[in-house]
Amino acid sequence: MKKERKIVLAYSGGLDTSIILKWLQENYNAEIISYTADIGQKINKKKIINNAKKLGVKIIIIENLKDIFVKDYIFPMIRGHAVYEGVYLLGTSIARPLIAKRQIAIAKKFGAYAVSHGSTGKGNDQIRFELGYHYFGSKIKIIAPWRIWKLNSRTDLIKYAKKNKIPIPKDKKGAPPFSVDDNLFHTSTEGKILENPKNAAPEFVFQRTISPEKAPHKISYVIIGFKKGDPVTINGKKLSPGNLLEKLNIIAGKNGIGRVDLVENRFIGIKSRGVYETPGGTLLMIAHRAIESVTLDKETMHKKDEIMPQYAKLIYNGYWYSKERFKLQKIMDLKKNKVNGSVKLKLYKGNITIVSRQTKSNAYSMKKVSFEENKTFNKSNVEKFINFHKRKLR
Repeated sequence: MKKERKIVLAYSGGLDTSIILKWLQENYNAEIISYTADIGQKINKKKIINNAKKLGVKIIIIENLKDIFVKDYIFPMIRGHAVYEGVYLLGTSIARPLIAKRQIAIAKKFGAYAVSHGSTGKGNDQIRFELGYHYFGSKIKIIAPWRIWKLNSRTDLIKYAKKNKIPIPKDKKGAPPFSVDDNLFHTSTEGKILENPKNAAPEFVFQRTISPEKAPHKISYVIIGFKKGDPVTINGKKLSPGNLLEKLNIIAGKNGIGRVDLVENRFIGIKSRGVYETPGGTLLMIAHRAIESVTLDKETMHKKDEIMPQYAKLIYNGYWYSKERFKLQKIMDLKKNKVNGSVKLKLYKGNITIVSRQTKSNAYSMKKVSFEENKTFNKSNVEKFINFHKRKLR
């Protein structure tokens, strides 16, 4: 008896991936294994399981990766201060490499010959997924339905879903929903009214942040503690990576922090407009730079700033597992053991103010910076220093 072929599908349980699941069954004569990575997105496990079962799936895998996602993917990115094109904190970009890695691991475990994803043919995620697939399983076939099927529009998808009795969700206005991606780090919303950059984003698209206007009229404070470059405590309490970011999301979100309306340049050359929310991540970025300012030397900090744009670009383009990203990460982490201490932040109606930085590091010298007369800084050398640099002007 011929052994049935298997395909591992990155499955959210929603409309698009349910359509893909059915389409794979019809076109590849294979058993579909649904794989869902729980990385902190809004997830309804019962719905995922029920929808998969209705489509005849026998192997349904939902894996909790929240702590791994934060510790091994988000925290390294925070240490590198990665920001793409000045505003984007790479919330979607950083999630795909982990999902791809685990999807290939599942494929190998069950002897699947192929993996599949639900990324569209115009987006970046198809590249991020497939570079990850290639790194961990170069001999495993990749099936990208959006690039090969004949369902060329949202209308075609709706017709296909109705034909196959796949539930079609509605948004708050009773229409097909925005394109939304979310995880523990961020939420991105694209499509519909947002596609035209002249249109203001309606308030109802924001999902994890309150508007600054409606945020409390009371100042909030939060103290983030760092050890070896990574955040470990909030207000003195030690938390797991996942719980720490989740708590910061709540604190920042209720204070209207973390909203970005951006037009980005996709890897494949298309511009895209979207609304992104990264509340806790915004706090971490600011707090991490603040603690580095009193723990790292000038040359190390400037080197990190110099390579950051390329580092961020690699992550955005899907090169998380590339030799170049690994190389740059080593530079970013070269002196992370020195980055210890805490930063106190003041939060008020979308604004973040650094209140204080505390560390046992001696990188910041009170004696040298003091306006009081002291012998630790030789001012007579300053004139020699200036004269040396005058030569560079000629």
